[in-house]
Amino acid sequence: MESKFTGGLLGLIGVSILQYLLIVITLGFGTPWAVCIKERWVAKHTIIDGRQVVFDGKGGQLFGNFIKWELLSIITLGIYSFWLGINMKKWVVKHTHLV
Repeated sequence: MESKFTGGLLGLIGVSILQYLLIVITLGFGTPWAVCIKERWVAKHTIIDGRQVVFDGKGGQLFGNFIKWELLSIITLGIYSFWLGINMKKWVVKHTHLV
């Protein structure tokens, strides 16, 4: 079987600009929704062994975790931030499926 990514540069630029604007306009509170927009775009353009990838995560679902992770980072004077990336990846993978 063949796996492939069908996204293009212009699409990536468009999604990146949308993410940036969402984060800046909302003063960072829109970050969970920006992450979901990007992950949905990546999944839409990813085919693994002939099967489409789907991302079903929602910004509202991620928002609670996002606030918790940010507070833990502040409380631990930034130490928890080392785990932020892996926690975000775990959440994304949990919401990514093959159709």
